[in-house]
Amino acid sequence: MTNLEKYNRVFMEVFSVSEKAFDQEFSNQTIKGWDSIKQLSLITSLEDEFDIMFDTEDIVAFSSYSVGKTILKKYDVMI
Repeated sequence: MTNLEKYNRVFMEVFSVSEKAFDQEFSNQTIKGWDSIKQLSLITSLEDEFDIMFDTEDIVAFSSYSVGKTILKKYDVMI
């Protein structure tokens, strides 16, 4: 399984959406269910999936599907 497939799977599980939903607009501003609980679930799931530990500023900055890909690069996870 590629890193992109793993990344997408986490998003699909956390937000209960299909892969078709992921575009530039998928963010905490456009997805009604993206609240603090979902944010925590997303972060912990990604940390578990990629065996990393996000810094606090990255957790706060993780505001969209596309931003998340950029943040993961800081942890040497290439999507």
